[in-house]
Amino acid sequence: MEMAAISSSPRTVEEIFKDYSARRSGIVRALTYDVDEFYATCDPEKENLCLYGHPNETWEVTLPAEEVPPELPEPALGINFARDGMHRRDWLSLVAVHTDSWLLAVAFYFGARLNRNERSSDGESDLRRKRLFSLINDLPTVFEVVTERKHVKDKPNVDNGNKSRSSTKRTSDGQAKSSTPRVYDESYAEDEDEHGETLCGSCGGNYSGDEFWIGCDICERWYHGKCVKITPAKAESIKQYKCPSCSTKKGGRP
Repeated sequence: MEMAAISSSPRTVEEIFKDYSARRSGIVRALTYDVDEFYATCDPEKENLCLYGHPNETWEVTLPAEEVPPELPEPALGINFARDGMHRRDWLSLVAVHTDSWLLAVAFYFGARLNRNERSSDGESDLRRKRLFSLINDLPTVFEVVTERKHVKDKPNVDNGNKSRSSTKRTSDGQAKSSTPRVYDESYAEDEDEHGETLCGSCGGNYSGDEFWIGCDICERWYHGKCVKITPAKAESIKQYKCPSCSTKKGGRP
């Protein structure tokens, strides 16, 4: 994937988190939906290559920046060299964890300069940076996304205008109940508004009405059924669903 360099200069916590999320989405796409293209692009015969995520949710494999020091922190150098010496899944996991480090480095490069144009106390700056980290920490890492799935062939549908949906809802006794696709009407307006900008807790993809989703009863995050390996039929028999993250914390199974 070839493209011109895309710059971004976020100044607030919200802008920095938006930049982080967009770069992360591009990276996740490279390592999941576009993984075959990404794998082929990382030719070990080429020079040192780096994986970049851009603020417009795209990814790029290219040579590192030539200027010293670079405008932004640089990702891991030479990811292509180890490609053929490791199992594909292990190599992707290695790229993922190094990319997580890079994403955090970029976010806190911007975060270190928070309020540089404002008169605010050190305490206020610290609180803003804590809030930034909290927002970032609410998202699964790229490493967690890559290691919890095999190969995703279907790209997430970002058309939130679709007024039909298939999802798992909860009854008053906590029983999982799968709803069939339904046509939008006024009675479902509030529900559609609630999930219009919902992101999958695993892959980070946007909510789409034509895919099956399931909500965790512990952390209340939503997931593509395919990302957590839950089918509508299986959901019918689950009294209380725990996502992979909550299952690990509690030492149980969903």
